[in-house]
Amino acid sequence: MIANDQELRVTLDRMAQFQAQVAHLRNTESNPANYRAAVSGFLTEIDRMQLEVREYLSLHPRADNGRLTLQCTGAATAGFAACCRAGLRRRTLQCKR
Repeated sequence: MIANDQELRVTLDRMAQFQAQVAHLRNTESNPANYRAAVSGFLTEIDRMQLEVREYLSLHPRADNGRLTLQCTGAATAGFAACCRAGLRRRTLQCKR
């Protein structure tokens, strides 16, 4: 989940790098089956990042969107431990009111 404008810029840069890699493979890979296999992971990751960008941009920065951002700490709670084990530093959850 993108939490701020800096993370947005990083995500957009990463998407551009992945898109450039797909374009390069499109021009250099002669076998269609190999091409599909080579780019499928890139395209999946581009789609995932695009959804994160869309979600971040859809929220106004000053609006209370009912979201709570939790940070992993050394003593993670049981419900948040999976986030820390996976190496994620931040996990955004929708608050139920």
